[in-house]
Amino acid sequence: MRLGINLGYWGLGMDADNIEVAREADRLGYSVCWAAEAYGSDAATVLSFVAAKTERIDVGSAIFQIPARTPAMTAMTAATLDTLSGGRFRLGLGVSGPQVSEGWYGVKFDKPLARTREYVEIIRKAMSRERLVHEGAHWTLPLPGGPGKPIKLTVHPVREHIPLYVAAIGPKNLEQTGEIADGWLGIFFAPEHAALSLDPLKAGRAKAGKSLDGFDLCPTVTIAVGEDIKAGVDSQRSYAALYIGGMGSKEKNFYNQLARRMGYEREADEIQEKYLAKDYAGAAAAVPHDLIDATSLVGDTARIADRMQAYADAGVTTLTLAPSGFTLDERIQALRTGVEALERAGLA
Repeated sequence: MRLGINLGYWGLGMDADNIEVAREADRLGYSVCWAAEAYGSDAATVLSFVAAKTERIDVGSAIFQIPARTPAMTAMTAATLDTLSGGRFRLGLGVSGPQVSEGWYGVKFDKPLARTREYVEIIRKAMSRERLVHEGAHWTLPLPGGPGKPIKLTVHPVREHIPLYVAAIGPKNLEQTGEIADGWLGIFFAPEHAALSLDPLKAGRAKAGKSLDGFDLCPTVTIAVGEDIKAGVDSQRSYAALYIGGMGSKEKNFYNQLARRMGYEREADEIQEKYLAKDYAGAAAAVPHDLIDATSLVGDTARIADRMQAYADAGVTTLTLAPSGFTLDERIQALRTGVEALERAGLA
């Protein structure tokens, strides 16, 4: 099992620290450094900067938002980043959510599965450097009846095939991800509930005539290092409450629905109700200890090593860490503990 690091969003007052975290992850042999975007910093610019400051570690988008860019633009960006990084780019995609898609980008959040499938098809065509022709429900290239003509990508990526990941939570999206992608970007993944994600992914791979062999299962997990388990769990309550309670609308929150599928229906209701009422402290307090502990790495090196073994046994191939600390020292320590735990578990 390999390790990754997720820098999250840029522009939160830790930008200089983020570069040091990326450099330390590079030095320690981490496989990939991911960056996110929502409606603040964009991931492409961040990743180009990180790639320039590192030497070996891959850089990946977790995620590029599908409503933010046309598929051809995403193919251009992926090819450019792969070239600038010397063949170290991984393309992670996701549909975002209805509030961001419609409120920030002005793109209707409809038919997300069909839109994702078509988006990936166009990207793959463009990246193959064939002349781009596509007729679909969401995009037609070239536009008919006008001056447009089939054009091919002029940039030559370093690699023939840039790994493509899709962030997916719901069963149907997971199944499609297994069918059309090279890897899966997950969140709130618990080894004890692995079947919720892996069964649909396996079904999708089977549709494509493939197995999970060679498919990168890449969940992001928060990590809090220390002897005090309760304190480590408590340090991640606000993060969990934000996603389960506040990411999306009351009617459409994918993370809330995931918590329900994991058996936390009543708690998911309470977290969302309090978060949407702006009782953020109450929402954080309502997140079950066991939910956080099951979906995170909390404790000393030995305990984290045990949990890493559980993730590896569940089939995870790249475990991406999101340190819960805010200081550079805390985040660097989390990176080093991750390597120590991986080695202790015999997974390095």
